[in-house]
Amino acid sequence: MNIGSVFVESIRDFALESGFAQLTDWRYVVMIAVACFLLYLAIAKGFEPLLLVPIAFGMLLVNLPGNGILDHAKSATEPGGLLYYIKYGKDLGIYPPLVFVGVGAMTDFAPLIANPKSLLLGAAAQLGIFVAFLGALLLGFTPSEAASIGIIGGADGPTAIYLTVKLAPHLLGSIAVSAYSYMALVPVIQPPIMRALTTKEERMVKMEQLRPVSRVEKIIFPIAVTIIVSLLLPSASTLIGMLMFGNLLKEVAETNRLADVASNALMSIITILLGLSVGATTQADTFLNFKTLGILVLGLTAFCIGTAGGVLLGKVMYRMSGKKVNPLIGAAGVSAVPMAARVAQKVGQAENPSNFLLMHAMGPNVAGVIGSAVAAGILLSLYGTH
Repeated sequence: MNIGSVFVESIRDFALESGFAQLTDWRYVVMIAVACFLLYLAIAKGFEPLLLVPIAFGMLLVNLPGNGILDHAKSATEPGGLLYYIKYGKDLGIYPPLVFVGVGAMTDFAPLIANPKSLLLGAAAQLGIFVAFLGALLLGFTPSEAASIGIIGGADGPTAIYLTVKLAPHLLGSIAVSAYSYMALVPVIQPPIMRALTTKEERMVKMEQLRPVSRVEKIIFPIAVTIIVSLLLPSASTLIGMLMFGNLLKEVAETNRLADVASNALMSIITILLGLSVGATTQADTFLNFKTLGILVLGLTAFCIGTAGGVLLGKVMYRMSGKKVNPLIGAAGVSAVPMAARVAQKVGQAENPSNFLLMHAMGPNVAGVIGSAVAAGILLSLYGTH
């Protein structure tokens, strides 16, 4: 064989082993396009880039054929791909509770403590979870699958992943992408619902300043919530416990350094790992199917109903308080912290430039975090393995 033949043979082998030659399934092309679109939304439009960039890039990596990044380990001498190992933190339910530590360390519970009625708005916004659960049952999903789909309505990605890993791990890709996508699209999805369900007069309401909350109250609150929720609903104690642990680190002056690590370094690391892990669950051959489409539709429905539930209870409180409660803060009862509270502030200020609803909306917002974790605990206790 002459040098020319060897060269041609090498070029042919190289071409056959390239990703282009292996890109024979149209579904992978679709998923690559979807990943690029999500990256566009995150980078160009600013839709929660901290969430969408890792997820979309993980989606991109696992749908580029032949790179082996998700290959299973065959033996000690043939290790698996990078994402094969990274996703273990998600599969074992480790990443979501660690995210809750960071969320707790970044969250101020003072608005909720100052206005305990905010808990009702947070509870009302969980309505979408149970409506979607019933809808999924009617569409033929099993109770465990329906519970995992319903939790999307809480707009809480870590909680959705935590529950799905335990109840329906085969649906993890669809549910995780749906939950995080709707979290990122809160500024797009919520405002039309909020405006449709409220009048201009209601949106213009200026609320009274919240009372000051003492340091002692802030320290007692996470301890008391952990004890009460864990005793009432042990299945919710992991998520609630980690959320309250992070918040306690924030409120105790002597642990400020730990709170800083939890809210910055730890949160950033876990966000990267969890985002890539979520993206890694979206391989075209398992992701693109009618079941995924149904989950996306049910998830959006759940999120919309959750938003509507919070706003409608806000309207009831508006009437009962003598028009002193702005119903817009009810939309912040979903668990997307602090995105939903910012949306309530933005919509309210558009009607009345002197209106500052952010701190009032943070009460229902943090109540929504607690509410979605409690809802997940209820579903886990009902449909989890015992």
